[in-house]
Amino acid sequence: MNMELEMGPATPTEEIQPPWSILFVDDEENILHALRRLFRPTGYKVAVAHSGAEALAAMEQQPVDLIVSDMRMPQMNGAELLEHVHRRWPNTVRILLTGYSDMSMTVDAINKGNIYRYISKPWDESELLAAVSQALEFKQLERDKLRLEEQIRRQNDALRELNATLELRVQQRTEEVRQTMSFLEMAHKQLKDSFLTSIKVFSGLIELRERSLAGHSRRVAEMARSLAKKLQLSESDQQDIFIAGLLHDIGKIGLHDRVLGKPFIMLVGEERDEMMRHPVTGQAVLMGLEPLHGVAKLIRSHHERFDGMGYPDGLAGESIPLGARILALANDFDAVQIGTQLSKRLTEAEAAEHIVDGRGKRYDPLVVDAFRKMMGGASQEAYEIVGLKSDQLEAGMILARDIVSKEGVMLLARDYELSAAIIGQIRNFERSTGIRLTVQVRLSK
Repeated sequence: MNMELEMGPATPTEEIQPPWSILFVDDEENILHALRRLFRPTGYKVAVAHSGAEALAAMEQQPVDLIVSDMRMPQMNGAELLEHVHRRWPNTVRILLTGYSDMSMTVDAINKGNIYRYISKPWDESELLAAVSQALEFKQLERDKLRLEEQIRRQNDALRELNATLELRVQQRTEEVRQTMSFLEMAHKQLKDSFLTSIKVFSGLIELRERSLAGHSRRVAEMARSLAKKLQLSESDQQDIFIAGLLHDIGKIGLHDRVLGKPFIMLVGEERDEMMRHPVTGQAVLMGLEPLHGVAKLIRSHHERFDGMGYPDGLAGESIPLGARILALANDFDAVQIGTQLSKRLTEAEAAEHIVDGRGKRYDPLVVDAFRKMMGGASQEAYEIVGLKSDQLEAGMILARDIVSKEGVMLLARDYELSAAIIGQIRNFERSTGIRLTVQVRLSK
């Protein structure tokens, strides 16, 4: 086998990809010499063969990108050669050099060899260079097409795999998010519970000073929150009002016992002035706690009157914060029943009548109307109040009255739902103190 190889000068693209390889086949040496000279400057990798058999043997050793064959050759003509190449190396681009007298064989080559194009001899050098360049551009397009098809195939395979597992991944991710949210909610609830527990401890400090105040702040807070809910205030506002109810008397913690021990109506002179300063003191105590600034403003104004005759600022009407208007009613409703406001204690029914009589004067008509609806609903509850010993208590029962120690400390607030654990604590308290309690609970009729 006589196989020759020539390399033209390097081109800039050679650094990016190997040069194209071209095989010229002709039985005339001068033709091959002319073709090598013509394509030397192109930078292509040029090889030559003197027959069809030699060309096939060369391609078995190293396939080429493009083959250019003369039609008329002994033993195996160009059409037959390109047919073999088409069958064995279909990706090799095929060009046929032919004369006008060979047109019938050229048609046969086109049909059997599936050639890219044919060029008439004698050829025009520019035309031949352009034909080869275009043929290689065509091959590059085919390479790009195959590469893109392969890339698309891989991406489609990946997409099918993703789709097959997507639902499972979504479920797993959703479960992860749900668990994370659950942990956050638990942490938030624990933080909130700890915060409210601290608030309740603060609210109990003043009640240790005076037995009659036991449970007062809790009852005021519960009623104020119920009124806020009845008036469709936001959850945030309801929370602020509830905390303000628990802490509304925090400013009394420094008052003298003689002042705390008298109903407000019986206070005179400096005693009354001292008592009337407690809303401002309460606000000042809480102003150091930024989350309680809103609560502190409600505490400052909870003794203002709707008609402007209240204290400490003499605010009137809607210039009084709505939360403070709610708190004022809830505070007075409980205060007149425990004897810290009037010279005598009122029953619940009398206290409700006292509130209604103050509509538009002491109290906001809007809040009074909500109070009346709420009390009307409460009066229609189908239950009776029964006093039970601790061994008669059952889980799920609701307290109808506060449980208060003989020292005036509230143990459990009204409306608390008893659990087995709480009932056990009540019995432990009785054993440790030697005191038998009678617990007032609500029972369905």
